[in-house]
Amino acid sequence: MASDQGAVWLHARARLRLVELSDACGLTQEELRDLVELGVLEPADAAAMEFGADCLPTLRAAARLRADFELETHALALVVSYLRRIAELESQVQALVAQLPTKGAQ
Repeated sequence: MASDQGAVWLHARARLRLVELSDACGLTQEELRDLVELGVLEPADAAAMEFGADCLPTLRAAARLRADFELETHALALVVSYLRRIAELESQVQALVAQLPTKGAQ
């Protein structure tokens, strides 16, 4: 992790402890534990409660939506699962678009 005037840069393979993830995403530790119990958030190391940094953008978006719409934990879990699915579908679309012939190649 590197920090520059409040910004934090994380490598996608970095691991965050529960308290660090909570500070970075804006969800409480209890909300994060609830998301783990509901099966929408999986620790990289369950014994140490460490999470991969790759979950951070999804959790930040979920925290914003929770605050904007005053979501309860079960609704928050649904939002997290939808955000992940959207990211998967966007990735698939990008891969398919990359396979299309370019205009100049015709």
